[in-house]
Amino acid sequence: QVQLVESGGGLVQAGGSLRLSCAASGRTFSNYGMGWFRQATGKEREFVGAIRWSGGSTRYDDSVKGRFTISRDNAKNTVYLQMNSLKPEDTAVYYCAATANWITSNTRRWEYWGKGTLVTVSS
Repeated sequence: QVQLVESGGGLVQAGGSLRLSCAASGRTFSNYGMGWFRQATGKEREFVGAIRWSGGSTRYDDSVKGRFTISRDNAKNTVYLQMNSLKPEDTAVYYCAATANWITSNTRRWEYWGKGTLVTVSS
């Protein structure tokens, strides 16, 4: 099993930046993927982006492509989500997720989840 804890959320103005962190503990997999999802009030959880450890391939939703970057520090068992040029529509609770399978935008395919960290972008 894997435990995930997000941090780094907060209140920022439109156009600003934030870096979220996801600390992982417990069992991990050599071929696992790490992803970020978000859920705004009254909406369903949606895919933001993901990174695969083997090869470091990434995938992003079109809504954040070019603005958000996912990276990982293996020594710290931590994955990051660098968010730039933030927009009010980015406001949501951001969740870190992990899977032993291939990365996918399908929420149901992800096995492990953190509790989330709130990001609020003011306009």
